[in-house]
Amino acid sequence: MRIISYNVNGIRAAVGKGLLEWIKNANPDVLCLQEIKATPDQLRLLDYEELGYHHYWYPAQKKGYSGVAVFSKHKPLHIEYGCGVKKYDDGGRIIRIDFKEYSVMSVYHPSGSSGEERQAFKMEWLSFFQKYIDQIKVKYPKLILSGDYNICHKAIDIHNPISNAKSSGFLPEEREWMENFMNSGFTDSFRLFNSEPHQYSWWSYRADSRNKNLGWRIDYNLVSTNLKDKLLRANILPEAKQSDHCPVLVELS
Repeated sequence: MRIISYNVNGIRAAVGKGLLEWIKNANPDVLCLQEIKATPDQLRLLDYEELGYHHYWYPAQKKGYSGVAVFSKHKPLHIEYGCGVKKYDDGGRIIRIDFKEYSVMSVYHPSGSSGEERQAFKMEWLSFFQKYIDQIKVKYPKLILSGDYNICHKAIDIHNPISNAKSSGFLPEEREWMENFMNSGFTDSFRLFNSEPHQYSWWSYRADSRNKNLGWRIDYNLVSTNLKDKLLRANILPEAKQSDHCPVLVELS
């Protein structure tokens, strides 16, 4: 089972940069997308069907903003759109597909970088998300939570932890939330297999950051600890350049 998460920062723009060819070559069993910034009627859905995917979309209410999607080679037993809370669902932040043995969620956590109000919204969301997942895993205990968390967990996950100590995405309270969330029953699949520094999944468009590898690791495949023995490998795929993010991969037996 090959699962890839990719914040495409606008799927129509990403398609123009070769996204479909990349999907064909990467050939994931499940592909979780974030920040699609489009509605299905704006897309050529046959392109994804020709690649062999069932596709499910949960766009934001605001045009050209946020939104998530998930593609699967196998038809799921159930698709869950949203979390049932309007102020979060209007942003198109969660879609989940359920299979017999596991469930996969594509999730887009808010960014707080635009100011105090958005940071407060982010922290409110994070508190909600912990409670939401605690409830979900009672019925669906084998979860793979794939997406853009907009948080660097540890100093190794950011290119300059000292200068970014007060930056949204690396604030102490955000990192504490991430630690507590993982301790509630999830494994950071990438760090299970990779302990090296300088491995990132997002780079600013400014100051030639990507070529200089001045990045942040904010995209994760968090896997329920009860699936830990099924993990085969996890990796970051920086060669994919359809977005300011790159895809992150996890494989399970």
